[in-house]
Amino acid sequence: MDIKNYQINGYYDELLTPRLQARYSAGKLVNYLKKISYEEIQRRKQAAGLAIKTMGITFTVYSEGENIDREWPYDIIPRIIPQKEWKHIEKGLQQRLAALNHFIDDIYNDQKIIKDGIIPGEILKSSKNFREQCCGIKPLFGVWAHICGSDLVRDNDGTIYVLEDNLRVPSGVSYMLE
Repeated sequence: MDIKNYQINGYYDELLTPRLQARYSAGKLVNYLKKISYEEIQRRKQAAGLAIKTMGITFTVYSEGENIDREWPYDIIPRIIPQKEWKHIEKGLQQRLAALNHFIDDIYNDQKIIKDGIIPGEILKSSKNFREQCCGIKPLFGVWAHICGSDLVRDNDGTIYVLEDNLRVPSGVSYMLE
C-alpha cells in the first residue's frame, strides 16, 4: 500500500506520525501494509464484512426510532496502542469502574450524594431506571456492574478520553468475543 499520498489532516494517527513515518509501536504493521496493494486490502475488507454479515454480528440503533439492526463497523487495520500507554488506560478504566460501582452502591444505600446536595433527590425519584427493590442490597464485593463497555476516543493530540460508559448490556462485549 502506497502511503505517500496518505492524508492525516491534523488528526492523531496510531500508525503514522504527521511526517508519515511509522510510529515505533506500529513499525512492523506499517512495513507489512506497504507490501500489500490497495486492492488486496479492499478484498480483505470485503471478506471480513461478509464474515460479519454471515455470523450476524450486529448492533441495534435505537435513536432512529425503528430499532434497526446494523452490521458492526469493522476496520481490518488494527489500532496499535503501546503497552505502556495501555497500562495507563487500563488503570484508569479500572478506577472508573470502581467509582461507578461506589456510585451505584451509594444510590441504593446511604445516598450521601443526595444528602450532600451533589444531585437532587428528584432526579433519582424520577429515573425510570432506579429500582427501589435494590435499596439496602449489598452485593458481594460491592460489585453492581460486572461488565462495563467504555467507549474510548482519541483527541487530535493523541490523548485518549472516555466518551461514555455502558453498564447495562455493552454491545462491545459480544464483538470482543467474536
